[in-house]
Amino acid sequence: MKRGFYTIMSAQFFSSLADNALFVAAVELLRSNGAPEWERAALVPMFALFYVLLAPFVGAFADALPKGRVMLISNAIKVLGCLMMLWGSHPLLAYAVVGLGAAAYSPAKYGILTELLPASQLVKANGWIEGLTITSIILGVLLGGQLVAPHISGVLLDFDLPGVDLGIGLPAEAAILTLIPVYALAAAFNLRIPHTGVTMRPMPRHVVALLRDFWSCNQRLWRDKLGQISLATTTLFWGVSGNLRYIVLAWAAAALGYGTTQASALVGVVAIGTAAGAVWASLRMRLNKATRVIPLGIAMGILLVGMIFIHQLALAVPFLILLGGLGGFLVVPMNALLQHRGHNLMGAGRSIAVQNFNEQAAILGMGAFYSLSSSLGLSAFGAITAFGLLVAGTMWLIGRWMAHNTRCHRKEMARLLGIARRDDH
Repeated sequence: MKRGFYTIMSAQFFSSLADNALFVAAVELLRSNGAPEWERAALVPMFALFYVLLAPFVGAFADALPKGRVMLISNAIKVLGCLMMLWGSHPLLAYAVVGLGAAAYSPAKYGILTELLPASQLVKANGWIEGLTITSIILGVLLGGQLVAPHISGVLLDFDLPGVDLGIGLPAEAAILTLIPVYALAAAFNLRIPHTGVTMRPMPRHVVALLRDFWSCNQRLWRDKLGQISLATTTLFWGVSGNLRYIVLAWAAAALGYGTTQASALVGVVAIGTAAGAVWASLRMRLNKATRVIPLGIAMGILLVGMIFIHQLALAVPFLILLGGLGGFLVVPMNALLQHRGHNLMGAGRSIAVQNFNEQAAILGMGAFYSLSSSLGLSAFGAITAFGLLVAGTMWLIGRWMAHNTRCHRKEMARLLGIARRDDH
């Protein structure tokens, strides 16, 4: 791997670490303020909101500037969201601003891989970045859980700067303040990301032209016989995984009686499995064989339903690791295939923005469904069952879709897989 790749990995690690710790702190902040269950569940779709609303703009923005600079700006926006929480803004609104920073960050994070590395290293690079991201999720949720725990939050709340009143009175607020330097560290790595030498694509001057360009890119990817399969698979996967982070917290409370600190550790357990699956996929899978992992999505959905029958920690840990492992092995090759097709069709930044739009729309829609279900009285077990059946059923349909494309568009599929095979060597 090129030297700049490891700088990108470092910046991504610390930014993602802070993101995931902040999620736990935001959940605890709402709980401490007496917010209802549906508001805590709504954190997930609020984070996805700007991914969907600004998808036509962030991809073009990522292609118009050096991607290291885009990542730096994005981390600054995340810090602003943290400060808004501390300054009294509603946590859902402030968390949406953090989501705005993440929405701008993502096309640059993934897009720079296709600029820096050859196609033959994309699956391996995705394995590294997904594995490292999952590691940051593990450590992030554990960090967030520990920062709001009484033994650490007490120390943080007792710490005072002479002559400075920060107005911090809750453990969650102390945790949020502690995370701002972590974002600053990520920004320091952003400054060291090298220029790739790729020609920048200026943003269209008119909003209508930008919207038209984005819609054209979205249609182009959905019409591509190989791109549509990878896009459908990753869209469904992230729609479920994005909400599973909160669902595990809710399930741990209902099934095991855990609080925020203990339950956050189980989110980390899922992430351990996902990291292992991602690394294994990066070692074993080839770009032109990516569609073979579709049956794992069906198995993942069935395991989600089985989760409701787990009420003992000794069974929960290996079960959650297996669940995460299937997801990690599924998403890495499909993500690499989607990046490969998007890069060939429209450019890195725009293709990642289209991908984010579809995936975050799924997170937003499914998160809104879960939040609404909670407000109407549906239990965590009921929501998990619905999610699992949706995943298994939809992945089965995607498998049939792939079989249809292979049967009815044999020459086109052979050509596209041939391109992937050639670029993978």
